[in-house]
Amino acid sequence: MMMALLLAALAPFGASRSQENAPAIIGRWDLTFQRPNGGSSGWLEVQHSGTRTLVGRFVGLSGSARPISEVQVTGSELRFTIPLQWERADGPVTVTARLENDRLTGTMTIGSAAPIPFTGVRAPALRRASAPQWGTAEPIFNGRDLTGWHVTGGANEWEADNGILRNRKSGGNLVTDASFTDFKLHAEFRYQAGGNSGVYLRGRYEVQVFDSGDELAVGSLGAVYGFLEPSDAAAKKPGEWQTFDITLVGRMVTVVLNGTTIISNREIPGPTGAALDSDEGAPGPLLLQGDHTAIEYRNITIVRAK
Repeated sequence: MMMALLLAALAPFGASRSQENAPAIIGRWDLTFQRPNGGSSGWLEVQHSGTRTLVGRFVGLSGSARPISEVQVTGSELRFTIPLQWERADGPVTVTARLENDRLTGTMTIGSAAPIPFTGVRAPALRRASAPQWGTAEPIFNGRDLTGWHVTGGANEWEADNGILRNRKSGGNLVTDASFTDFKLHAEFRYQAGGNSGVYLRGRYEVQVFDSGDELAVGSLGAVYGFLEPSDAAAKKPGEWQTFDITLVGRMVTVVLNGTTIISNREIPGPTGAALDSDEGAPGPLLLQGDHTAIEYRNITIVRAK
């Protein structure tokens, strides 16, 4: 029985076989785009709508998960087109790919720009065979300097000041040197009016930090960006300190904002936009987004699962 549970935990999100002759493309796929400056993450989900039509969701180089009205499949080839989101281009986004040996190889073309090649593998389920046992809380910001962190994706605008981790203005993102699997995270943050940041769990799943007021949407404060919206409005006013208590076990996430549970043990389908990578089966770091506005954090601690 235990071995069966373990094998189920390691099994990937495969194609749904609930419908006869279901195309092998059905399922979730972790994508890696090959760009001149290195790989970039992406994600694709394909599922049935009714008996014949295939629909889905797609995460490209940035932005949120967006719907695909129809995925066209001919043999082992797939194709779909979606409207622009944040891209500044002269035409829609077109994705073509081929499925071979349970791997995707394809290109994404944005308007008239040159195609961007990518590869894709089936996303892992990330189900644990048993409930985690928790360790003790450990600080991951010492309050004095940036020891244990490094900056990526832009200029370093981060500083440590009397227990506060401050991003002075738009610049690079701050990433822990350490990586984590399942954990409980506590972090306090403060933004001014219009503030925009984010906490990327394992560097892949962004919990939104945003001055969104009482809005409840997939882009508002406490949302898992593009995927999961908060159930309750628990934001404080700009300029006030706020708290996150976030538990991540496999894909299942619980977000407590200022003492109110706003996401309760819900599944994160895949990486959000601008994730560090799409290797969902591997441990990953904590990333604090610094490429939007000034932001402050303090009292960042983590409890690792055993």
